[in-house]
Amino acid sequence: MIQDIAPHVYHNEYREQSPVAGDTVLFYDGAKVLCRLEEGRIRYPLFQEAGEAGGPYRYLFTIDAKRYFLGLGQGPEGYGLATLQQLRESRDPMERFAGVTGSQLAQWYRDSSFCGRCGTPTEPDHKERMMRCPKCGATIYPRISPAVIVGVTDGDKLLLTKYSDRPVRGYGLIAGFNEIGETIEETVHREVREEVGLRVKNLRFYKSQPWSFSGCLLMGFFCDLDGEEKVTLQEDELAEGTWFSREDLHYTDENVSLTNEMICLFQAGKEPR
Repeated sequence: MIQDIAPHVYHNEYREQSPVAGDTVLFYDGAKVLCRLEEGRIRYPLFQEAGEAGGPYRYLFTIDAKRYFLGLGQGPEGYGLATLQQLRESRDPMERFAGVTGSQLAQWYRDSSFCGRCGTPTEPDHKERMMRCPKCGATIYPRISPAVIVGVTDGDKLLLTKYSDRPVRGYGLIAGFNEIGETIEETVHREVREEVGLRVKNLRFYKSQPWSFSGCLLMGFFCDLDGEEKVTLQEDELAEGTWFSREDLHYTDENVSLTNEMICLFQAGKEPR
């Protein structure tokens, strides 16, 4: 999956530090990042290319010994903007992960630049990744939204869905965010009931995945149908909900998303039982 960058090691501990020559700088314009895409490889600007015009800078993370910073100023010439989807399709796992993960932090810094309580411009803390309001003292930490990906099975069949209101055109699994006051297992039951009108049992946790495209921590579950298999769609969200047998599935592991990995796992008959 997109976070699987071994043998490289991701270090996300916050460190108060400034960039020096050789450090990598990530510049974002919404959901686009400044880079060069060269035959599937990703090349980001270096600090010495951006200089003072690229600042102020915020330390993001380190991969192995390579440090990444967020540039809040002007990016250097000689680079172009690439969408996060373009990064997702690249063959450069470490830099793909860095660009996508950095986008989540960049959005948090942008959205936390003013205090939500009194409207005063915030200031970065010097000891941890946090923004502080100098007027009222409010503190703002990065927020991660827990969500579920659910593979509903009925023997040798898997339920796949299509969204009705999103640019994603292919099939996927039932998914949704955890709500206040419920366990993650209750989220599974509720989302399945809301989206396709089914009841499920025998929940089996598979694995989790950080998903910076939407600021989520995804938790993947397989579960069994409990009762009738007739699907009743939540039509304002889903356009289709269809049962597929293993032999009808022809997916290839793209090594990016938890959804794709779970479908491929079921297709091969290797899902947890």
